[in-house]
Amino acid sequence: MAINQDLAANGLQKLLILLGLLIASPLLLTLSFKALKLYKEGPLFYISILGVILSSLLIIFTLFFAFKTFKTLLDALFSDK
Repeated sequence: MAINQDLAANGLQKLLILLGLLIASPLLLTLSFKALKLYKEGPLFYISILGVILSSLLIIFTLFFAFKTFKTLLDALFSDK
């Protein structure tokens, strides 16, 4: 039972990207909510709403990317090759 080296390398690269996303996405959401609390009107208010929406989508993408990353790592470990 050998490990597929190409898939393992790809999985580790994805894991590093995932680590960055796991740090950045909640941080951006927190900053967006603080900006929403700070600005009550004007164009900065709409920019903070856009920030909340984009960071929420980034969190959803992070969850999707995590499943794909762990699937890649499991395929590398348990491949028939």
